[in-house]
Amino acid sequence: MTDDSAPLAEVRPIRPKNPWWAQWPLAAVLATMGVSFVFVALDEFRLGSVLLGVSVLLAFALRSVLPDGRIGLLAVRTKRTDLIVLGALGVALTIFALWVPPPS
Repeated sequence: MTDDSAPLAEVRPIRPKNPWWAQWPLAAVLATMGVSFVFVALDEFRLGSVLLGVSVLLAFALRSVLPDGRIGLLAVRTKRTDLIVLGALGVALTIFALWVPPPS
């Protein structure tokens, strides 16, 4: 026989592990990307594109330096996979941004 008056499970409110300001690495990368989009919108394509590549390289640097517990939402996959993808994308974006000829 079971006691129906006993609770089945303890109910606790869901609270995030880290406060919102713990997401500063992602905020720094997004802010840099936002500045790069502003430069592109102001017709400074090369500078904005290079800054976009630098922002991805910033994500690479933060992902490589910070431990997994401090990186927040910037961690998507394993550290190795994130570093390979961010490094390749950052270098490619920067090279392509410098490769495009300026308008004549």
